[in-house]
Amino acid sequence: MAPRTLDYESLNEKVKKVQYAVRGELYLRASELQKEGKKIIFTNVGNPHALGQKPLTFPRQVVALCQAPFLLDDPNVGLLFPADAIATAKHYLSLTTGGLGAYSDSRGLPGVRKEVAEFIGRRDGYPSDPELIFLTDGASKGVMQILNTIIRGEGDGVLVPVPQYPLYSASIALFGGSLVPYYLEETANWGLDVNDLRQSVSRARANGITVRAMVIINPGNPTGQCLSEANLKEILHFCYQENLALLGDEVYQQNIYQDERPFLSARKALLDMGPPISRELQLVSFHTVSKGYWGECGQRGGYFEMTNIPPKSVDEIYKVASVSLSPNVPAQIFMGLMVNPPKPGDISYAQYVRESEGILESLRRRARIMTDGFNSCRNVVCNFTEGAMYSFPQIRLPPRAIQAAKQAGKVPDVFYCLKLLEATGISTVPGSGFGQKEGVFHLRTTILPAEEDMPEIMASFKKFNDEFMEQYEDHRGYSRM
Repeated sequence: MAPRTLDYESLNEKVKKVQYAVRGELYLRASELQKEGKKIIFTNVGNPHALGQKPLTFPRQVVALCQAPFLLDDPNVGLLFPADAIATAKHYLSLTTGGLGAYSDSRGLPGVRKEVAEFIGRRDGYPSDPELIFLTDGASKGVMQILNTIIRGEGDGVLVPVPQYPLYSASIALFGGSLVPYYLEETANWGLDVNDLRQSVSRARANGITVRAMVIINPGNPTGQCLSEANLKEILHFCYQENLALLGDEVYQQNIYQDERPFLSARKALLDMGPPISRELQLVSFHTVSKGYWGECGQRGGYFEMTNIPPKSVDEIYKVASVSLSPNVPAQIFMGLMVNPPKPGDISYAQYVRESEGILESLRRRARIMTDGFNSCRNVVCNFTEGAMYSFPQIRLPPRAIQAAKQAGKVPDVFYCLKLLEATGISTVPGSGFGQKEGVFHLRTTILPAEEDMPEIMASFKKFNDEFMEQYEDHRGYSRM
């Protein structure tokens, strides 16, 4: 019988090309071990609440009232909910056309988009237009929509940092484009050299690729670095020279663990540069409720903002968004609450500040604990996590370990991470899932396990790693990269 429509042999080849290591072989094996009763520490994905982070109280109170508006009519509602949560819930319900169960505009609720625009204006010092802001089901959906708009065929390329978050490689493969890598330099704290960008573009063009856009992830995922103002402006100038759109993945902008390089948005850097570049360079910026001190990954709330995108192109993006009718409405309320939180003088302000600062201060300490822990291990070197939610240590695998991996039919860092998982229950992501230089191996882990559990986790890792190195090392020594 001929293959049926949904038999594997008949599937769209672009679908088959998609790879997403964050939920790949390691994750599947970890899930199997968990079913068998083994305790698994899932550090493979930036999923704060799954690792014990408590939700912020105020936004959950507001959304609870929006989800069950009949509570607002209960005479005892003030005994359970603070007055500012009640007032805020009424405000957001007034922005809808039938509550959270009704579709919104395909771009999101106008009132929430206005609040996002006001947040951006306060952050950057330049006004933002709500008509150029689209609310999305998490930042990922927005990224995919913009990439789908940019990529016309396999001859179109997108510059993506390596190591990179595999959303980009997966989406570019799905939409039939070409990923054009530019390598971050580990020895320079994952810095970016514009000369390397030029070489990447030249090589792509020599191979017949039309490079149309560049992605930056700031702070970095999986690398955790924060771009300086000078570096950002270099990137913007490069994109302007090369006629590239810039996609600014800024979902970790609240996650900063050092004071030397505070977060600076690509939009602010661009507008600070003044005309003509500030009026001509095309920029799309992304943000989410999934990261920061919110960690509301399961709510799927995000937005993208467009700068210098022509009205006809905005209309086309709106048209495609309309195919899905509406981003999920509860997440839009979460987004409104993130960009418009309690203010000084509000009843819930002190608790909100206490909770949010407590989470960020703990993340800063965990970033240091994890970096120091990795650097205490044999044949492991790790840059400090300046921002985001991840450590990305280099694992200097001995030749005998690389040979053992080949004999097992595994990529070397996958082999190492599987051994780590089996021995300790720590579920990570191999560096090969993000891209890395030939012959260099890494793993990515979140810094999200509970702070009180971190010393035990790092001790478990160190014990495994040092025993692994003892087993496979030939004791002739290695130099650090």
